[in-house]
Amino acid sequence: MSEPEKGPQGRRRGRGARERILDAAGQLFREHGINNTGMDQLCAVAQVSKRTAYQHFGSKDELIAGYLRRLDPDTMPEVFERTDLTARERLLAVFKSPTALARNATPLCPFITAAVEIADPEHPARVRAREYKGSVTARLTETAREAGAADPELLGEQLALLLDGASTRTRTLGTDADPTAASIAATLVEHAIPETAPARPPTSKGLASQRRSAQPAVALAQ
Repeated sequence: MSEPEKGPQGRRRGRGARERILDAAGQLFREHGINNTGMDQLCAVAQVSKRTAYQHFGSKDELIAGYLRRLDPDTMPEVFERTDLTARERLLAVFKSPTALARNATPLCPFITAAVEIADPEHPARVRAREYKGSVTARLTETAREAGAADPELLGEQLALLLDGASTRTRTLGTDADPTAASIAATLVEHAIPETAPARPPTSKGLASQRRSAQPAVALAQ
C-alpha cells in the first residue's frame, strides 16, 4: 500500500484531497467565475480544511494555474491523434467534436475566462493560458502542413482564431455558434487546401504523437 502524500514539513495530506480540491475548483470556476469563488466556499465543496488546501496549493493563484494545467494537457489528442482520418479531415473534426475541456465546460473556453478575469499578464494562470492557446495553433498548423496547405501558418492561425471566436460568441449571445464556425472552417480549408493538394508526411513531432496514440492503453493501478 502506497504512503499518503506528504506536504511541507512532512505533514500527511488526506488521500484524494488534491483531486477533490481541483474538482471543486473546476465546478465553482465554471459556475461562478474565478474571482467570485472564495477559498472558504471552495474548501466546503471539496470537503477539506483551508489548512489542507494550502498544503496542496500555496495560494489561490497556484490553485488556478493547477486547475488550468489539468485541462486538456495534450491538446485535443482525441482529434489530432486520430489515425482513421486524413489531415484535412482532422482539421474539420476540431469543429465537430467536443474537446476534452468541453465535456463539463462553460460555453466560454476556461483559458479565455482566466485571461479575462486575471489582469496580470505574468500570473501563472495567464502564462498557462498562453501556452495552451499556442499549442492549439501549433497543432492546427502542423496538421494544415500535413494536409498540403500552401501557407499552413496562416491557416492554423485562422482556425485557432475561429475556435476562440465561436466560444466567445456562444457565451455572449447564449446561442450555439459551433455549426457556423464549422461551416466557416470548411470554407477556409477548401480555399487553403485544394482537394488535389498532395498530402505531406507529418513532421517528427507529428509522427511521435501518432505513435503514442497507436500504442495500446495501459490501465494504471489506482
